[in-house]
Amino acid sequence: MITFASEHLVTLRALVDEGTFEAAAQRLHMTQSAVSQRIKQLERTAGQVLVQRTTPVVTTAAGDVVLRYARQVQLLADDAAVELGAGAGGSGGAGGPGGLGTSIAVAVNADSLATWFLEALAALPPEVGAVFDLHREDQENTTSLLRSGTVLAAVTSTREPLQGCSSEPLGLMRYRAVASPGFVDRWLGGVPTMGRVDAAPMLDFDRSDQLQRGFLRASLGYDPRPPRTFVPSSADFARAARLGLGWGLLPEAQCLDLLADGSLVELAPGEHVDLALYWQRWALSSRLLDTLTESVRRSAAEVLLPT
Repeated sequence: MITFASEHLVTLRALVDEGTFEAAAQRLHMTQSAVSQRIKQLERTAGQVLVQRTTPVVTTAAGDVVLRYARQVQLLADDAAVELGAGAGGSGGAGGPGGLGTSIAVAVNADSLATWFLEALAALPPEVGAVFDLHREDQENTTSLLRSGTVLAAVTSTREPLQGCSSEPLGLMRYRAVASPGFVDRWLGGVPTMGRVDAAPMLDFDRSDQLQRGFLRASLGYDPRPPRTFVPSSADFARAARLGLGWGLLPEAQCLDLLADGSLVELAPGEHVDLALYWQRWALSSRLLDTLTESVRRSAAEVLLPT
């Protein structure tokens, strides 16, 4: 049976979070050599290399397993601190002034972050006493952060639960194809239609964004390669559409009011893209995770469509 020293697990978390031995040493108020020695001792205990000494450091497959365990141990310790009255409003809290020592790492896609997810965090009761480490990632890739132990929960488009995790549906995020009236006049001959967008500028979040391309291919029956403007921010993506930089797919939460006041027009009325979102979390008995999950569930239900 392998038994890991708690200080070694703390050091591994700090090293991965900070990215370098020097930064981890500063966070832990130790020398860089002491951090290195702790990691080497942890690797001897595990019998495997856990960290690639790159900049930033990268965990190996074995390192992912130990990191996940390290974060679970910390989560359970934070749970206990809250229940014992050392959380928010307690005497110093679970690691910081005022009890805000619990850091909850979550992966979330940009559109959820822009439309409903922050409300879920804001709705958490004060006694949770948490701060958040949000990792913005495409909904198809958020589970990779969950698998590696970087985060303890994720908003994802992956339905099947990862090993050691549970999964539940949150709802459907509906997207509509929109553009500004000025864009329609300039590029589509004044007629809001998908029929002429094959050569018109298209907005993409980043180079892995396939949402617009898929909708375009389904609408036209072939796969054109229009010029693209990349806008890697959900709020700025919507603003770029309003300013006429291109057409794109916006969540209804971002575009319905703009369609109603004429700031945007719909290019394919009656057509839309529904993206199913799921909440995956560690299958761990945790009061903090349970409370977060309930708040996420409520906030999602206010914005997303039922599956």
